[in-house]
Amino acid sequence: MPVLLELFLSFFKIGAFSFGGGYAMLPFIEEVVINEQNWLSTTEYIDILAIAEMTPGPIAINSATFIGYKVGGVLGSAVSTLGVVLPSFMVISLMFYLISKYQNTKIVDWIFQGIRPLISGLILAAFFSVFNNAVMDSKAVIISICVFFLVFVKKINPIFCILIAGLLGIVLY
Repeated sequence: MPVLLELFLSFFKIGAFSFGGGYAMLPFIEEVVINEQNWLSTTEYIDILAIAEMTPGPIAINSATFIGYKVGGVLGSAVSTLGVVLPSFMVISLMFYLISKYQNTKIVDWIFQGIRPLISGLILAAFFSVFNNAVMDSKAVIISICVFFLVFVKKINPIFCILIAGLLGIVLY
């Protein structure tokens, strides 16, 4: 199968079967890109996630774009991005129609109550997956704890914390 078609189908599957936004998609992207297709190593994937996180826009779309470019060039970027976005577009269009038609029913309320814990679990799985692959030694743990403390306790701007983490990386490594 041509690589562009593989990219489109892989990211279409990721977009179609993951719920909860970009962070919830990360475990699926990791599984497909590293384990199923062998397009990237774990280190390359973590590096792409770091770039995708710092780049404006949704992390799943940025990841698909960067991975597509690495695997298939500019066309690879386009088909990967289209593949990951198209299922959401289709589902949202259908959901808009259905919710506007059936918004006052108890079943719609139950569905949304059932989806919320699923999304939380997927985001937690993404966190542990990235943490286990990105934090390799005690220095990385120290950087992670410092950034967590600065962002969540001291409420310092995450962009500033990224710069601090980069400086700590230069000093410690």
